[in-house]
Amino acid sequence: MTTFDDILEEAGKFGRFQKRIFALLCLLSMPFAGVYVGIVFQGYTPEHWCRQPAVAEVRQDCGWSLERSRQLVLPRVNVSGVAQTSSCTRYEVDWNATTLTCDAKDLNFSRATVTSCTDGWEFDYEGRQSFVTEFDLVCSDAWLVDMYQATLNVGFLIGTIATGYLADRFGRKISFLVSCLLNGIAGIIVAVAPNYVSLLVFRTLYGFGVKGGWVVGYVLITEIVGVQYRRTVGVLYQMFFSVGILLLPLIAYFVTDWRWFQVIITIPYFVFLSYYWFIPESPRWLLSQNKIAKAVEITEGIAKENKMTLSKNIETLADDNADCTTASFMDLIRTPKMRKHTFILSFNWFTSAVVYQGLIMRLGILGGNVYIDFLISGLVEFPAAFLILFTIERIGRRLPFATANIVAGVSCLITAFIPESMFWFKTVVACIGRLGITMAFEMVVFVNTELYPTFVRNLGVSVCSTLCDIGGIIAPFMLYRLAAIWLELPLIIFGFLAFAAGGLVLLLPETRGRPLPETIDDIEFPEKMMEKAEMEKQQLSSLLPSNVSSSKDPVRV
Repeated sequence: MTTFDDILEEAGKFGRFQKRIFALLCLLSMPFAGVYVGIVFQGYTPEHWCRQPAVAEVRQDCGWSLERSRQLVLPRVNVSGVAQTSSCTRYEVDWNATTLTCDAKDLNFSRATVTSCTDGWEFDYEGRQSFVTEFDLVCSDAWLVDMYQATLNVGFLIGTIATGYLADRFGRKISFLVSCLLNGIAGIIVAVAPNYVSLLVFRTLYGFGVKGGWVVGYVLITEIVGVQYRRTVGVLYQMFFSVGILLLPLIAYFVTDWRWFQVIITIPYFVFLSYYWFIPESPRWLLSQNKIAKAVEITEGIAKENKMTLSKNIETLADDNADCTTASFMDLIRTPKMRKHTFILSFNWFTSAVVYQGLIMRLGILGGNVYIDFLISGLVEFPAAFLILFTIERIGRRLPFATANIVAGVSCLITAFIPESMFWFKTVVACIGRLGITMAFEMVVFVNTELYPTFVRNLGVSVCSTLCDIGGIIAPFMLYRLAAIWLELPLIIFGFLAFAAGGLVLLLPETRGRPLPETIDDIEFPEKMMEKAEMEKQQLSSLLPSNVSSSKDPVRV
């Protein structure tokens, strides 16, 4: 029986057609970066303190700086052995009965009681307007900043499962286009949200479509290329997320209002609607739905654009799952190996999200130059992609995947105990950790696609990646609340999680050089799948026309 991988031997495994689709879909990863980690800029929390209207009037009359008025009238607290003014409390003083002159040097409030802020806050904006400064999300309301990121991941969680099911039920292309339309509408509504409650509601709706559409794009491109190109397109597809990371600080530097920042990262989704005319449905999915005629039409288009010639056996295209058109969650856990894969991959999605997102958001609380720190953090991601491309075809998937997690875990643990006085050493070790978790995050995506059969592949990736979304919900609370206890405590948690994930990866099978599985039996009995693939390859080679040879294959990237 001829499979789609066999037909790609004739139609071209990574020719002009696939390169065009690949280039278009890679662009999808760039705005996704802004959605995923844009909170570093949109939720920026500047220096703040209690607003006292009487002091504000004197400051304006006397020409005081913000720092002078703050030092003069705010309570002092001890933070890590350093005395500084309080951000969340103020003296209870009747300013009408207090002599406050322009040349005041010091004021004695030793008998005054300390109370919480009742007249709002003042911010040292540094030129940046965030939703934190607009809605006063500081002190007792600081946890609401965590909710901004958590609601996005709630949307990811629900939307990825829904989009994954729809993609396996109705097709990759239509699911992708619907998600882009939803992303564009919801993103603009987020930008004009009148209050914080509506902001959270529409942020959830925004997340509903963003990640699901990204996963569908990933699955689509991996399903139309030859087996030896899957790892390349998978890694490069994700590397464009890193390109988006590099663009974010540049955009944020010039666009200082969080609402306009939101508009800019949303506009591309309207542009992606034009892909209706440029990208095809997945022939592999069409085969799994027994839509042979449409699959043949698209495959012939692939061959034509690649300047290849198909033999007559194109008409025999079929799929072992043609009678199994409905994907079910039970397919992911019914058999032993599918169950093991689902558990291990889910845990790795969870760990990757918690550690990756946590390390990026940590940049916003370290007190350095957030633009430079973010840029350096983004640059670290590119070596991760090249390390993957260099190792996984030489060594395999499993060992680099496990090593990346373990390196990330060890680096997080070491960073936590390096003193601040060794700033550059601490930064280098932290960057190694970021490199490791980026590599692990990129690998879990394409390893996930290689460990599920076609008819349930999109649903399998979507279900496993829901643990990524749960991790994303937990990550901001874990980072910000634990960091309030001890700044380095989150790093210790990140370290142990990554270490455990690396150990579990070693229990997965190696997928290097294997064709994409078509049935659950291919997962449970991989030896039979390889035997069948080899037999079919030998049969196909005897049918190939003389103009198809290994020398005619497209150049491998």
